[in-house]
Amino acid sequence: MLEEISELIGLQVYTSDGIYLGNVDNIVIDLENRKINGLFIGDTNPLLVEDSLPVNVPYRWVQSIGDIVLLRYFPKRVSMKKGSEKIMETS
Repeated sequence: MLEEISELIGLQVYTSDGIYLGNVDNIVIDLENRKINGLFIGDTNPLLVEDSLPVNVPYRWVQSIGDIVLLRYFPKRVSMKKGSEKIMETS
């Protein structure tokens, strides 16, 4: 059982299908409401995220946390939208 939020850093993250997504690099916190908003995942799996770009996974997508982080939801593929804007889109 985790005793401190900092223990999340470095944990491996997997989709509900058991596919490795990446490691937790940082935690996005809403200080005003004292809650976790998301997990920042760096060096992501290129099969799931285009160019292995880092992603912020909303905390509501997390199913459980133990020795690893298991997600209840993650898109089949995350890619950059073509054009002048750099916007993440999911498919």
